[in-house]
Amino acid sequence: MVRTGLIYHPIYLEHDTDGHPERKERLITALKKIEASDLDLELITPRPATLEEVGSVHSSGYIDQVRAMSERGGGYLDLDTVVSQRSYEAALMAAGGVITGIDEVKNDLDNAFALVRPPGHHALPNRGMGFCIFNNVAIGAKYAQKMGLEKVLIVDWDVHHGNGTSAIFYDDRTVLYFSTHQFPHYPGTGRVKELGMDGAEGFTVNVPLPWGTGDSGYIAAFEEILKPVALEFDPDIVLVSAGQDPHLGDPLSGMNVSTETFGSMAAAVKEIADSCCKGRLVAALEGGYNLNALADSIVAILRAFKGETQALIEIEEDPRVAERIEEVKRAMSPYWNCFK
Repeated sequence: MVRTGLIYHPIYLEHDTDGHPERKERLITALKKIEASDLDLELITPRPATLEEVGSVHSSGYIDQVRAMSERGGGYLDLDTVVSQRSYEAALMAAGGVITGIDEVKNDLDNAFALVRPPGHHALPNRGMGFCIFNNVAIGAKYAQKMGLEKVLIVDWDVHHGNGTSAIFYDDRTVLYFSTHQFPHYPGTGRVKELGMDGAEGFTVNVPLPWGTGDSGYIAAFEEILKPVALEFDPDIVLVSAGQDPHLGDPLSGMNVSTETFGSMAAAVKEIADSCCKGRLVAALEGGYNLNALADSIVAILRAFKGETQALIEIEEDPRVAERIEEVKRAMSPYWNCFK
């Protein structure tokens, strides 16, 4: 039987954003849907990330800024990114949620989902943005490497490009960053030609998808781009920035992904983890702002992590996506044998 962990701490609800789209009700609704499901999950309480662990990604000046802002009662890191009185503690625990998941899959569990907030993939080394304070998955990747899991695959299916994660590992051959995202869209990064630098060319794989892309386009990107390059990279652990905002019901995106396809994408990353790294797989919540769509999609992801058979999805080729996938293959062909 597959052992799947759900990582959660009530401090996540105390990151108070006061009516912001990234609000505590996202987690409350998801927990209710998970509890109402028949899923056999192991509930895990995380520990907070240490300052040294957060400092593997973020500057000490920025960490001090977030702490001081929380101690003053809150403020804004940018127009979109709220800090409240308990946000610093919640952000440490969000990063710690990914770290705890890594510890668990390195030891006993098969895979884990970290139901965390604030999210992380837009956070840069020296500043937060796009609702994100500390880059949870990037901190997790650094921690995994410290624990001996040297090659890390990060899969980011949030509707927004994870500019922070991309920037942190842009010159690092030990981390393969793969992102599907709506383009053009916030934050404006994630073009095909952004593929890494200083010897790490090809280790950033961006699949910028046109407005309105649905199930077929996402499944094609995972089957034709992610799976071949991931299997060739052969990671020691798979981390997922799981933003469910490409959902057709999400208010902050223009994509048309169904709940079932989040299960299919989760099954695809599980297949990679099973093939390459003894199933070691940790996902962390990023975006998703339609409460019910988010909660239903998380349940679909958890079912896939448990190994449940996925629903068959009718595939109709989207010529716009097919053209983009061929563009990605051409850009990646100098770096990966699977695309030659």
